Amino acid sequence: MIKEFASSSGDIVIKIDYDKCTGAAKCVEVCPVDIYELQDGKAVANNVDDCIECCACVESCPNGAIEHSSC
Repeated sequence: MIKEFASSSGDIVIKIDYDKCTGAAKCVEVCPVDIYELQDGKAVANNVDDCIECCACVESCPNGAIEHSSC
């Protein structure tokens, strides 16, 4: 299952593949603007409007579960 999170303008879209996400929380650790948190053992991106498009989340995910429209 892929969960999609988008900024209010729709310019930034983050997709998290929940079949791949194991809750390693690397995205939570590396995101400089705290976009991510874990809920029920899976990453969620609730603050996409704050995203600075650094792509650290995509690069840090050990399972390749994050797809970011800017990366």
